[in-house]
This record gives sequence, C-alpha cells and structure tokens, in this order.
Amino acid sequence: MDATCRMSALVATSPPKILTNEDLVRLTDTTDEWIVSRTGIRRRHVLEDGKLPSDLTLDCSLRTLEASGVAASDLTHIVVATCTPEMLTPSSACILAGKMGAGNVAAFDIGAACTGFLYALYVCSGLLQREPEARMLLVCVEAISRRVNWTDRSTCVLFGDGAASCILEGASSPGGSGAVLEDVLCRSDGGQRHLITIGGGTGRGYGPGDAVGEDFFLHMQGRETYRHAVRQMVNVCEDILARNGLTVADVDVFVPHQANLRIIEAVGARLGIGGERVFVNVDRYGNTSAASIPLALHEAAEEGRIPSGSRVLVTAFGAGLTWGAALLKYA
Repeated sequence: MDATCRMSALVATSPPKILTNEDLVRLTDTTDEWIVSRTGIRRRHVLEDGKLPSDLTLDCSLRTLEASGVAASDLTHIVVATCTPEMLTPSSACILAGKMGAGNVAAFDIGAACTGFLYALYVCSGLLQREPEARMLLVCVEAISRRVNWTDRSTCVLFGDGAASCILEGASSPGGSGAVLEDVLCRSDGGQRHLITIGGGTGRGYGPGDAVGEDFFLHMQGRETYRHAVRQMVNVCEDILARNGLTVADVDVFVPHQANLRIIEAVGARLGIGGERVFVNVDRYGNTSAASIPLALHEAAEEGRIPSGSRVLVTAFGAGLTWGAALLKYA
C-alpha cells in the first residue's frame, strides 16, 4: 500500500479519578489477586459524576491543535471513534466541533468498538486519497464506565475511560514529523456479534420513567472472546506483514490493544514478538476501547520507546466482532 496518511501531534488524556482494584473490592465480589492474575490490571481511570466524554475530547483536541500549530478553523474533517457516544444524535464529532468552534467541517463518528482507531485510520486514509489537501482531527474516546454493571466482576474490572487525538494529513504534507501510515487492514465477523454487546439503542423501546434492563449494560462472553481475539489478531498481523514483504524481525515496537495482559502475551508469543518490543500499559488504564492504542502510542513515545525510524505494528480486536492491524513508520 502506498503511504497516503501521516499522523502527528498525538495527545492522550485520562480522567483524574482513579479506580483501583482495592476500590472494586468494595463494589463487587472480587479481590486484587483475582483481577491481577486474570487481567494484569491494577487500576483504571473513570469519568467523574457530572463530566462528559466531550470534556475529554475537547481537552486533548485543543492540546493537539496547540502542538501542531493548527487552528480549529483550518480543519477540514473531525472524526470521532467511539462505541460510547455522548448521545445517539448529534454525533460526538458534531458536539466536539461545536465546542471547538470549528465551523463548517465534515464531522462524523465511527463505531467499531475497540478497533475504532484502526477503522478510523482506514477510512481517513481513503479520504486523503480523494482529498490530499485535507487536514483531519481524529479523536478516539470512550466512557465505558458509564455502561458497565458494577456488580458483574467478570466485566467491570476490565474497563477504563480515556481519549486521544491526532492530526491526519497527506503523507507528503509539509512538516514530516509524527508517523506515516504504511498500511492498515480492517476485518469483521458479524456472525459473532453476540459475544460483546452494549444495549440502549433503538432495538428496545423505552417510555419515560421506565427502568433500564440488563441489556443496557456491557455483556461479554469472556472465554469465546479470548479465543477469537488471539486468533484474529495474530492472523491479521501476519497478513499485513506478508502483504508488505515484511516479517516480525522488521517490527521495532509492537503495540497491541490493551484489553487484557493474557491476550497481549498470547498474541505476542504466537507472533514471536516479546520482551522490550511489546508495549504494555493495561495495568494502569485497563481497556479503554477505541482510545486504547492511541493512548498506548502516546505513552510509549513519551517514554522514549519509539525512537525516530521505528516501525510500529499495532493491532486491535473488539465488539462486532471487529479486528485489524496497521503499520506505522515514525519519522
């Protein structure tokens, strides 16, 4: 694939409120040892009462604009990847555009759950082929804590909230900083859609004052999800490397979706990528869904784990089922 997209000014943010495993012990039937041994997670950030997902997106977006020297009025597109939108309508992208004062930009959401960042790269790189002069703000945000059942220990321990944003432009645009998208693959299997669900849409009618049902909250069939996640992330990583004439030896840093340490280790082991080449921060943030990979990329870069010239392989898996992989080459 010809490189047509460059990512720059990647910024991430998390709510200041931290929920530790010890905090969860007081909410549900669990222990710190049970959570750590099964997930590798020790804490996660969650939105405070009264705060909105758009508070997160506005914060990181303004910092991205400042870092890039781009004004909101210079943007041509605002794209938000999320599976926990603030409202069914207007879109999270339109809410953000209004708060930013971005004017008459194209603004829309992408819903691919934990694979949202990769699907957004896929869509935006295609748009840049059509409009090479476009300047896009891509934002990934999730408020999963608003839709978990805090009495269900199998799911409530896994998720956290967060957001990340970046500028996407044509690969030949002036500047040359950041990372060039070398390739991206996105796939799905709607036949397995029942494995991870969050209700609350128009599939069920509600009247004023009605109590929400159990389907309103996140449900996941853990064992089957694990099996599909490991197999499909390994397969798509092998596919994207093969179609670019690369092997795992050509990968400097591997940044998988931060869902569960067991999944990360299993995928790395099957690919033959381990040790310092694998970036992990799931212990500090939990699964932040669409925000997971860009948050990890931001933190890895901040820690000096992605020096200039690095090729980074990223992969994710989420509800839908959706999955994908991308190759990024850092300037």
